[in-house]
Amino acid sequence: MIGFAAGVVVGILFAPDKGSATRKKIMDTGSDLKDRFNDFIDGLTGEAEDLAHEASNFADKAKSQFKTS
Repeated sequence: MIGFAAGVVVGILFAPDKGSATRKKIMDTGSDLKDRFNDFIDGLTGEAEDLAHEASNFADKAKSQFKTS
C-alpha cells in the first residue's frame, strides 16, 4: 500500500501539469488513500469484534458444559 502511494505521488509529480492541478491530484489521491485505509481498518475492527464475540460464546458454552458435568 505504501509502495502504491509512493508510486502515485511520484507519477503525479512528474506529470506535465500546472502546479495547482498537480496539488489537486495529490490531495485527491491522499484523500482516496485515507478513505481506503479507513475502510480497511473498519473491516479489521469488525472482524476482530466478530471473533471476540465467537470466543465469548465458545467460553460460555464450555463453562456451561463444565458446570453440568
